[in-house]
Amino acid sequence: MSDPVPIVVYTRTECHLCDEAEAAVREVADEADVPVDIDLVNVDTDEELREKYGERVPYVYVDGRPAFKFRVDADRLREKLTAARE
Repeated sequence: MSDPVPIVVYTRTECHLCDEAEAAVREVADEADVPVDIDLVNVDTDEELREKYGERVPYVYVDGRPAFKFRVDADRLREKLTAARE
């Protein structure tokens, strides 16, 4: 079994789009049968991150690269997960 693909989701407290992004990542990973390691980072807990991302969340990184802002495109995520596994 391959190593999980690292996913970082920058979030904020009580952010419904952030919840949707996390759910989309989990759903697509399950469907694609690609293991993922999701790290949820709340930007509200860090002044530097809050300045960098502010209201621009969720911001999703896949395998160390910026991938999505605000909404996760399931088809593009599937492609990125498959490519990261190769």
